[in-house]
Amino acid sequence: MIDVNQRVSLDESELAFEFIRSSGPGGQNVNKVSTAVRLRFDATGSPSLPEDVRQRLLTLAGRRIGGDGFLTILAQTARTQEANRRDAVARLVALIARACERPKPRRPTRPTLGSQKRRLESKRKRGETKARRRGLGEADE
Repeated sequence: MIDVNQRVSLDESELAFEFIRSSGPGGQNVNKVSTAVRLRFDATGSPSLPEDVRQRLLTLAGRRIGGDGFLTILAQTARTQEANRRDAVARLVALIARACERPKPRRPTRPTLGSQKRRLESKRKRGETKARRRGLGEADE
């Protein structure tokens, strides 16, 4: 079990790992060994995620969610499979942890009386400036 927080834990059987060739560091080794990791997680069908967390995760993941509902994370920064695997799992856990945070509700506010007065005063001055310009053009004709 992979613990995300007190509310959510993932079963390791829900994660599918695919090892592919990396374009990152490794010298000649990069052409022979598949060190990059592609992690796939069924975000839409996972029984571990509560519905509210699932909806926020789908929004946060963006392009990383495919048409089949799977979340794909590619890790290829390290030179070993195990390090890339740990990195991919850590990134998935961080993304789900962010999805667990409920957004703070927005409380509508009203502009202060002073800011309203300043706004109207600047509009009045701008209008006067434009009115003076109109007056100059007619005097020349």
